[in-house]
Formats: sequence, C-alpha cells, structure tokens
Amino acid sequence: MSISSPPPSPLPSARLRVGDCTVDMPLREIHAPGARRPRRVTPKAIAVLAALIEQGGRVVSRDALLAQVWAGTMPSDDVVTQAITQLRKAFDDERGNPRYIETIAKYGYRLLAPVEWLAESAANSAESAAAPAPEAPRQWPNYAATPTDIRGGWGAIAIALGAAALVFVLVLAWSLRREAPPGDGGAPRAQTGARVPATTSYRLITSVPGIESSPALSPDAALVAYVAVPAGHRRTAIMLQTTDPSTPRQLSHPEGDTSDRAPTWSPSGREIAFLRVRDGDGNGGEDCRVMVVPSNGGAERSVGSCDPRNPPSFDWTFDGRGLVFGSRGTPTGGVGLRLLDLASGEWSLLDYGATALDVDFAPRYSPDGRWIVFVRNSPVGDLYRIPSTGGPPRRLTRLHGDIRGWDWMPDGRSIVLARWSGSESRLMELDLRSGLVHDMGIADALEPTVAAHVPSMAFTEARSYFGIHRMALGGRRPPERLFPSSGRDRLPVIAPDDRQLVFTSDRSGTFALWWADLARPESLRLIEGLRPESWHPPDWSPDSRRLLVVGSGDAGFGLYEVVPASAQVVRLPNPVADVVQALYVPGDGDRLLVIAGGEEGRLRLQLYDRRTAPWRSLASIEDIAVARVDPAHQRVLFTRPGQAGLWQADLALSAASVRQVDAAVPEVSSYRLWSVSGQGDIYYFVRTSDCASALRRLGDAAPPLCVDRNRRSGPSGFSLSPRGDVIYVTLSLWDGGDIGFMPMSMPPEPIGSQ
Repeated sequence: MSISSPPPSPLPSARLRVGDCTVDMPLREIHAPGARRPRRVTPKAIAVLAALIEQGGRVVSRDALLAQVWAGTMPSDDVVTQAITQLRKAFDDERGNPRYIETIAKYGYRLLAPVEWLAESAANSAESAAAPAPEAPRQWPNYAATPTDIRGGWGAIAIALGAAALVFVLVLAWSLRREAPPGDGGAPRAQTGARVPATTSYRLITSVPGIESSPALSPDAALVAYVAVPAGHRRTAIMLQTTDPSTPRQLSHPEGDTSDRAPTWSPSGREIAFLRVRDGDGNGGEDCRVMVVPSNGGAERSVGSCDPRNPPSFDWTFDGRGLVFGSRGTPTGGVGLRLLDLASGEWSLLDYGATALDVDFAPRYSPDGRWIVFVRNSPVGDLYRIPSTGGPPRRLTRLHGDIRGWDWMPDGRSIVLARWSGSESRLMELDLRSGLVHDMGIADALEPTVAAHVPSMAFTEARSYFGIHRMALGGRRPPERLFPSSGRDRLPVIAPDDRQLVFTSDRSGTFALWWADLARPESLRLIEGLRPESWHPPDWSPDSRRLLVVGSGDAGFGLYEVVPASAQVVRLPNPVADVVQALYVPGDGDRLLVIAGGEEGRLRLQLYDRRTAPWRSLASIEDIAVARVDPAHQRVLFTRPGQAGLWQADLALSAASVRQVDAAVPEVSSYRLWSVSGQGDIYYFVRTSDCASALRRLGDAAPPLCVDRNRRSGPSGFSLSPRGDVIYVTLSLWDGGDIGFMPMSMPPEPIGSQ
C-alpha cells in the first residue's frame, strides 16, 4: 500500500501562531488574545521559545537549553527559569493548568500548544490572536506512534522544523550579538555552538570488568594507553591497545604495593611517561616516581620524584625533551608550573607571576608550542594561558566550573573539556576564536584526550555505583547496606538526632535528595524540586529540622534550605553566586557559614548574618577547600586547596584564631574524606597495602580500622553519628569505567584567515 504525501507547504515567515497567540520572532513580540498590546520578551527568551519549537513538542532539558542559549556563560540554570517565566506571562499561561509550556519536574520543558507558521499575507493581517487562521494549525506528530502513523505528513513537518531551526539560529545569533558582554582582553565569550563532531555517536573500545581510565591517544590516533588492573593483579598498570576493540597488552609492570597512573605520550609517539606511586598507611612508606617507558615496550626508567600524597598532573614539553608539571605535587619548593629536564634531571620554575594561592594543574602545550594552557583553581576553575617561556597569565574562559580534564584539538583553534555540573560530568568543546562552547551531548565522561595529528578523541566513560553503608566502629560486624537500589547513592549525612538520614541518589532517574527515618525504613522518600550538587554533603541544623543544600531547583542554582518533615524547599537569598558549601553555626540560627568562589575562582569562607537583606558579611577566611563545624569545641575545621593538612578557626572566623591542626592529614587528594564526631574526634580515610577503605582517628597511633578490604569509599565524604560510634559511608558496589573513542571533524579554515 502506497502512502501519498501532501504537497509541500510554503516556507514559513518570521511570524507564527503558537496556540491562540501570534509571535513575531524578529521583534520578539507575543500577542495573546484579549491583550491590548503585544508583550516583548528578551532575546534569550525568544531563543528558548525557538528551541522548544524546534523540538516539535518533545521535552527539552534545562541542560540542553543552557547548551544552546547560554552555554558556558554561568554555572547555574536560573536564567532558564526566568526565560520560561517571561514566556508564560507573555502567553498568559496558567502555571497550575498550562496550555503552552509544560514543566517536566527535575528535567525540563515541553511546548504543548500547536504551532502554525503564517504565510506573509496572513502574518500581515494577524494583528490579534482572534484573527482567523488561513488554514488549520499544524499539530505536532505523535512520537509515540508507529512510523506508518506519521510518515504521510513527514515532508511538511520536516520543512516546518527546518524553517524553525533556521529562524532559531538567526534569532539566537542576533540576540547573542546584542547581549554579548565586552571582551576582557582575550577571554572568549562562551555562548553556544562550536564544532559538531563528525558523528554524534562513539564506541567503547574497552569492556572488561573494572575501571579503565586516564586514556592517552598516540599522535596518530592508532593506539591508546590507559590505566587498568591487569588480570590476576591488585594494582593498576599502564595498558596499551589499538583504538578498535581489541585485546590490550600490559606496558608497565609495577611490583609490590606500587600502582602506575597517568600515561602521557611523547610528541614523537616513541615514549610514554607515567607516575608510579606506592601507598603507605599514612605514617610513611609512600613514594612517587616519574617514569618513562618506550611505547613499544622495553625497560622502564625513573626520571624524577614527586609527592606521593599529591600526585601531579603533567605533560610533555613541545620539543619532547622534558615534562611540565602542575603547581602541586613535586618536591622542589617554589610555586607555579615547573619543568623537568629529562637529560639532566634538573627542575626549573616557570616565571609567570603565580602565587601560593594559585592551584594550577593540567598544563598542556599548544599544538604550535607557543603557549601553555592550564586549569587554575577548582571546583570553580577556568582555563588560563601563558607563553611557553613564561609571562603574565591570560584568562581564556569564565566557566567557573569543575573541569575534569581537557585537551587541544590538533588545529589549536579549540579545546575539548569535561565539566562537572549537576552531579554529572559532560564533554564540551570550546572555540578559542569565538568563545563559543558546544555541549557534545556525552554524559558521565571524564578525561578527554585528543590525538596530536588526527582529529580523534578518547575519554573515560565512568559509571561507578556506590551504596550507603552503616558500620559500628567498635564492633566486628561488616558494613550493612542501607536502602538498596539500582541507582548511584552518595553523600550520606546523619542528623544530630541520630535518626534522620539524607543522601543523594539517581535511583529516580536523575540525582535528587532522599530522606528517611532510620527507625522506619519504609519512610524513605524523595524530596521534590531540588537537584543537589555532589561537591559536599548537605548540613543539618542543630535541631535536626532543616538542611542546607547547594543545588538547582525551580528558582535556579544556589543555596537552598530544606525542611524534610514537610518537604519544603526554599532558595535562600545568599549574596554570592558561585556557592559551593554552606554550614549552620551552632546555637545561632541567624548566622551561616558559606563557601563560594571569587572572581579568580579562589574559594572563600564567609560568615553571614541573614537577618539583613542582602545578608551582611561579618568575617571571612581566604583559600578554603572544604569546611566542617565542630560543635563540641566551638570551632570550624577546614582544608585548603592544593595543600595537605587541616586548619581551624573559631566560629566568628577571627583572624587570631586561625591555626593549623595537622600538617599532613588529610592528604591533598583526600581533602574531602574526613569528618568530625559529636565529641570533636576527627576521622579520615586512608588506603593501605591490605585495605581499600581504612578509617583512622587523627592523633591515634593505633592501626586504622579496615572498613572494607576490597571496596573503596566514595570521594565526597562520610558522616559520623553524634556519639561517634557509627559511620555512614558510601562504598563501591560496582566500579565501571570504559574508554570511549570518537573521530571528530575539522572545521574549514575561514576565508581570508591566511
């Protein structure tokens, strides 16, 4: 049976009918029935409408809208809420009974109303929504139908959607040009849309159980080196295989308690540098060596030492004669990036004005060797550039993001990076000429690496699963799993009443906050309207009635106060944008401690009085990584970025009270893996030669308690009961990490660029 298609509809004009309203895209005006005059919306709001129209009635996530309209400009999504609110007002849409835009809880939005592109004659006469339409409105296809159900009208639908996409691009480009902020002397304006990969799909080239991570592509993209545990071993080694699914071979051969990490190809492709780290028990015995091995196998050689408690990030120099290291993790003193000459073994510092407060890591030489680009500060970091011989740094991005790896494209005109946001990591491409950022649509992706001579990319697809466990510290029973599910559970926090537990989990499909009364396991429920970030755990109020949570909700990204008993979620009017963590002050409900990033990404701990509007800052301490309140000793404890050790201050944050508690614990790589009991005892996790998750009390010389011999604890912290006799911790249930590979296209050189 043949199905005839209707004759093609004429191309739409710049005006259209959405439901009963008329929309003029270039003028950004929406005329609702009965309204005296059209309502004009912002360029970003009309671009959001165009994106919803383009998707033809399908749900569009907040992340997708940010990627298309605001990509890279800010780490929050409240701008999406504002744009949707503008559109609803212009459409005269009822929030409780929407006819135009539907909110999909914890995800995004969908356009409900039918769309009709108006012919020019009809557009000129359609001055009110009551004007008769020249033809029946074109309904969106039923995407749940079979292909036969929608095939007949597909030609007209494709024309309309293609025209909608064209109008969307034109309106978006015009609005971004109108709203783009002035340059800052080289910092790209990260907005939207850069290069699209040659294919939006990728293939996994490893599939064995366990974790394969830290990929590094050979210059010709023929081989990939990565980190994995070889069969029959307990420690990681460097593995090598082709970029097709194939059997890997073991390249490095660690012995005893050593593990090999961070492979990096030399520019010639003949050698691979990596780190060899020996774990101790926290009291000595650790070691870290910089190693080099021929890429075709052979004798390994040690070329330098490094800090085992803070293994460095590094790359080969452009000429292949040395290595450039991040500002932490090398035993040479001084601050900033540094070079290791492989022939002489000598270290030298790059002179570019770095200070002790700058945490610079993941350095990479540009493809032409003129520049070194690196990430400064985290989790609100950005990319900076210096000349390869040293010189003043120049900021390249204003992402204020948690960057989990990056690399150059071979043409040197763009980079690929992994950015953590909303409890997941996504791949993005940044065009350095235009400043446009393109979300590549790949989630759970870390550590992107690009071949030096061929536009191909590899990355780690990481999906490790953790479960919430409870264990009595004085007993001998193994950890007990709480609230099992097929989701990923994180950040357990027990309340001061020793009954209520909250944690984050994606067991409902996306990461959300969950609450339960431990005395009634059936009480477990989801707290709607909030997507928490997974940097730091929520904080309970001293009376166990409220929680401070950093995340995204209906009011956008920011600091929220949650009342679990009533499931009330309220965004607090904190006066800082890049908030990372917040804590209650014991015995004072009017004061809060807030950690947030400043202009250069450095984190600051501030004490606020929230009785005023805006909140009044009472005191602050610079250079903070994570903080915990110790009610027993009326103090706040904190770690510093890129530095081992623990510090304290009184609850007023007075300068005279700041002092170091311990110079070595916690280690830099474990700056979040510590907690405080109700009695003020400080506990932290270490990895020993025979225990993957060992718990030690600060100042206690006794052997650590092995919580689990084989499973590692989660990276985002744990919680102690008020009496300090029970620990609540996430332990790995299944560690999944595979290497993905994807060819990428090279954009054409603009005419006249030569």
